[in-house]
This record gives sequence, C-alpha cells and structure tokens, in this order.
Amino acid sequence: MQTRIHITYAVSSLLATLALTAAVAGAAAGTSAPGRAAARDATLQLALDRVVAGGVPGAALLVRDGGRTIRLTSGFGNLKPRTPMRANDRFRVGSVTKAFVATVVLQLVGERKLALGDTVARWLPGVVPNGKRITVRQLLGHRSGLFDYGGDAHFVEAAYRNPLRDWSPRKIVAIAVSHPPAFAPGTRWGYANTNYYVLGLIVEAATGRPLAAELRRRIFEPLHLRATSFDSGPRIAGHHAHGYFLSPLEDVSVGSPSVVWAAGALVSNAEDLARFFTALLGGHLLAPAELRSMETIAGSTPLFSYGLGLEKVPTSCGAVWGHTGAMPGYSTNALGSKDGRRQVVVLVNGTHALGAASSNGFRGFGPPDRAGRAIDRLVETAYCR
Repeated sequence: MQTRIHITYAVSSLLATLALTAAVAGAAAGTSAPGRAAARDATLQLALDRVVAGGVPGAALLVRDGGRTIRLTSGFGNLKPRTPMRANDRFRVGSVTKAFVATVVLQLVGERKLALGDTVARWLPGVVPNGKRITVRQLLGHRSGLFDYGGDAHFVEAAYRNPLRDWSPRKIVAIAVSHPPAFAPGTRWGYANTNYYVLGLIVEAATGRPLAAELRRRIFEPLHLRATSFDSGPRIAGHHAHGYFLSPLEDVSVGSPSVVWAAGALVSNAEDLARFFTALLGGHLLAPAELRSMETIAGSTPLFSYGLGLEKVPTSCGAVWGHTGAMPGYSTNALGSKDGRRQVVVLVNGTHALGAASSNGFRGFGPPDRAGRAIDRLVETAYCR
C-alpha cells in the first residue's frame, strides 16, 4: 500500500511540476490570468500530493476565494478496491461538529431561549455535580473543568472492544463526572469533549427536540448542506472516503458515532464545510452580538486560541478561523478568513491512534507527523500565497 501511494505521488508530483514549470514560463512571457490560475492549481496539487506522500491513503482540498473555488484530490478514498479520492467524498469530521453545535446554542441565546450565564443545574438538575457553578459560556469555551471522558481507561477499553456499542449521552456524562474535575469552573482552560455532551443535552432540554433535529432545522436545511448529517448509525451513507488506522493498516470507517455525539459525530464533505463557515463567519447564522461572543477567546495553546466553538490559528499572513477535527481514520482542517470570504478545507483519511487518554481526549488521533507538517504547509500555501 505504501509503495503504491508513493509511486502515485511521484507520478502526480512530476506532472504537477511539469505543469507548474510550463505555467510559470507562460506567465513570464505574458500569459493571461487563466495561465496564472493554472500555475496556482499546479502548486496546490503538488502540496496536496506531499500530504499523501507523508503516509496517508488520500486527501481532498477545497480552496474558496470570493467567486473562485478550487477542488483537488490525491491518493485513494478506498484501498480495497483501490478507488481514487473524490472531491465530494464524505468524511467523519470529528471536532468540527463543535462549531455546528455552538452555533445552535448561540442561536438559542439570540432567541432568548438560553443565556450564556445559565448554569448546567438550571437545565440539567442533578446531572452534573457542581452544576450550579458551571455556565453555558464555560462549556462552550472549555472552561468548565469537567473531566474528559476520553481519559477514563474503562471507557476506552470498552469502546475499543466493542466499536459498535451505542452509548447514551447521559451515560458518557456519568462516566466523566465519576472523576474529580480537572479544575474549578472558570479558573483555567482545558479542552474536553464532555463539555459538548452537556451542551447537546442542554439544547435538547431547552428546545424539547433531539439535537440532530435542531442541527438539521437550523443549519443543514437552510444552507442546503446535502452531504452533511449528524449520524447515529455506524456506517457512513453515500459516497465516502474510508478511514484507516495506519501501522498496521486497518479500515476503521465503521464505528458508533455515540462515542463522540455532540463533540464529533458529524459527517460532511469539503464543499459543505466551506459553505457552513462562509455563512457563519459572514454573519448569516448568528446576530452580531452572538458572533462576537463566539469569537471572544476563552483560552489559548501554543498552536491555536479557542473562542466559543471556534478556533483561531496563526499563519504567516494572519490568523485563520474555523475548526479542526480528528476521528479514528480521519483528520479535518476547515479554516478561513474572519469575514468568511476565503476558506481552506483539507480532509485526509489516515491517522495513528495516539491515545484517547491525552489531554485533548479524542484528539489523540492524528495523521503521521510528516503528513501533519505537509497539511500545515498546504494550508499556508492555499491561504497565504
């Protein structure tokens, strides 16, 4: 498999290099704008091929800048049988789900059905110890101190032993709160998927409807996100990329989304993710006050800052906004300009299991280091150059 991938990369890189050389030569001779666009596409293809050469089966890229959209693929979406990656393939997009759930919560705030200062105890009495001191704002910004259930060794063992098991959200929360909190509410920042499980339950309590129905009614249908779903079944419907654990190679596409639910169960494709973030950051899903709240930084790491369901990631040409995500076999970067006019989406279908008990919970899944560095360079190339 690796040999085939590297051969594919070598051939496509050669073609991309030849195309780039010809385009650059044409530009030097006074080639028109289409020639410059071809040169840019060739540069992006080469950078995308390097992601696959970093050790993942396949990758998809979407770049949107105003009215121009570039869609490129590299490698394979399925290894048995070998099928080329398609630009419209669906992926499990992991923690990108949080941006969608946060949008629903902030819409409810704008409608005065919720308040950022509401406590967990107000909506879920008795579910979370110390719930009287934890607010919706703290949950959205990962400042609640709730233990990340992904750090519970018994849960991790059970989830790996039976990947099709259906876990109820309240069971997951119960596992989390059986552990002492990581810190007192509001005193620190600590990324934990548990926060978004609790938020999902609060949405259902405030609306009287399932979270899936609210996501569909408020976001999927108005934006015509036809490739996006909040899945409950273990299999991905429609055209999709298979996700793989690497070394040893294992297809892990089939699994229960209940292990991530409101923190990561979304399935989508590059086109829909770009459309969502364009609408969100462009002010079409939230009123200005709620969008400002979402963009207010709650905590920072050396790699990114975090608002209320949004990541702010530095680049050489300024910060990009959006969210990243990781699931077994899948990794997603969906980032763009603060005004929503420019988007870069990178999807890959190969990860290592780095340990679900890490400080970032299920972010313990990620592409190989070489592929990860190539993804960072690709985002820089696509957004800044």
